[in-house]
Amino acid sequence: MVAPGASVKQRGNRETLPICAVLLAGGRGTRFWPRSRMRTPKQLLNIAGPRTMLRETVERLQSVFELRNFWAVTNLKQAPAVHKELRGVPASHILAEPAGRNTAAAIGLAAIHLAYECGDAIMGVFPADSYVADVSRFRALVSAALKFARTPGAMVVLGIPPTRPETGYGYIEHGSLSSRLADVRAYSVVRFTEKPALPLARRYMASGKYLWNAGMFFWRVSTFLESLERFLPATHAALVDLGKSIGTSRYASTLRRIYPRLENISVDYAVMEPATRSRASGVQVSVIPARVGWSDIGSWAAVYELLAGKAGANVSAGSSFTLDASGNYFWSPRKFVAAIGVHDLILVETGDALLLCPRDRSQDVGKIVKWLEINHGSKLL
Repeated sequence: MVAPGASVKQRGNRETLPICAVLLAGGRGTRFWPRSRMRTPKQLLNIAGPRTMLRETVERLQSVFELRNFWAVTNLKQAPAVHKELRGVPASHILAEPAGRNTAAAIGLAAIHLAYECGDAIMGVFPADSYVADVSRFRALVSAALKFARTPGAMVVLGIPPTRPETGYGYIEHGSLSSRLADVRAYSVVRFTEKPALPLARRYMASGKYLWNAGMFFWRVSTFLESLERFLPATHAALVDLGKSIGTSRYASTLRRIYPRLENISVDYAVMEPATRSRASGVQVSVIPARVGWSDIGSWAAVYELLAGKAGANVSAGSSFTLDASGNYFWSPRKFVAAIGVHDLILVETGDALLLCPRDRSQDVGKIVKWLEINHGSKLL
């Protein structure tokens, strides 16, 4: 443990550094309404298996990171449930944001706590609500990324080889081979790009030079904080002030005062993009292609595609009977579902709500949440 708020510069030369996993677990998952609510968002639901997505994420990473070195950034409403899911993780490692300020602030909050507790560390950042099919390969890639990230100034991201011209993800253009460890290759990053229109997404995929940005990053705490100081100085200064209160009775009030004023910006826009463009930053950004069967499972349609054994199959969480029906997803584990002559539908039933929509309109479910917010449907949120 070091002095609160002290600089992490010059502390990274020791041979052994802690290896820590930071899970971003504060999202709402509005497209999974009515199951997803403020206190039980997507990452706290058993969307793709018997365990919650948060628990699946931890178990996927546990052979790489010690349980005591897991951290999670969530919000005040979800913190008790996150703590319950992260059995064995120290309570002080569950960091609750008093207001959502996007990923740059969330990762910065974790980094300033790691700087306080460890001085410096190697930090892997992961969304808490993704799916990975090839867990063994994923672990090998994460282990390699952590080794690459040990070098001061190195920033590493996992990139997913695209399987379709997706318009909902950011992309990473890779350049030449920069590092190699056994069969794991890391490439220089030419640029990060925003979510493209469909014609451009098709060109990206055809070129073979672009990967999906899945939001999985690796770096030393010192490297990240120095980059944050360079590219987002006001947020860095505020977090350093916050760091001075860690471990004191002033921490909670300081967090409530400082955090809502931090810049609301993603780490991609705030740090990764300018670090890639700036040759004078002293940062080397690289990407590791990760063909691991990844999915962000961003909608009920994506859940259907993950669980359907074959095209046109019906998927049901409970007992059901279908006649001349195909391509449907039913979530009604307590009630028997009978479906006749319907195709490609989503049906999700909870104790107080029922969702029914065509499968190809499942991305619009978030609009229901916006309508409920405007029309005072708080009991359904």
